[in-house]
Amino acid sequence: MVYAVIDNGGKQYKVIEGKLLETDLLPEEIGKKKIFRDILLLADGEKVEVGTPFLANVSVEATIVDHFKGPKITVFKYRPKERYRVKTGHRQSYTCLLVDSIMFPGKKEQPKEEKPIAEKKLQSEKSTSKKKTTVSKTVKKETAPVKKPVIKKAASTKSAASGKSTQKKEAKPKKTTASKK
Repeated sequence: MVYAVIDNGGKQYKVIEGKLLETDLLPEEIGKKKIFRDILLLADGEKVEVGTPFLANVSVEATIVDHFKGPKITVFKYRPKERYRVKTGHRQSYTCLLVDSIMFPGKKEQPKEEKPIAEKKLQSEKSTSKKKTTVSKTVKKETAPVKKPVIKKAASTKSAASGKSTQKKEAKPKKTTASKK
């Protein structure tokens, strides 16, 4: 298995031909080719090459598939006894890449009849996304809110078996006698 470790944006990524790679947001458009020349390590089966710091004559070619945002992160700053509370959120932007090929001297050519698994997934996602866009949206009709029946309770309810009132008796205020002197 051929793989490489690339350096992009101060981070290192392990790339394999035909696999998807998620990196920080890149300024290029979807569908464009991106060539990475900062290769730190190259492994070709049993042979491993390590750069000092980068390898010469080695590059990775990838196609930009999608730009997307990661999950929302809530940031809450709080200082006790100072009435300082700040709540903010953040969503990091990412780019999804499909690694087309790892190019280096002495590379053995693979038959191009086989499609990598990532390309098959990508094509199936594109076909399902087209189906989603062609479906027409139905407009919901506004309906009047349903009124709930109002049930009034009787002033005093007595249980049939015991004949006793089920309502609680209210406490009467006590009379106090004040003596005048």
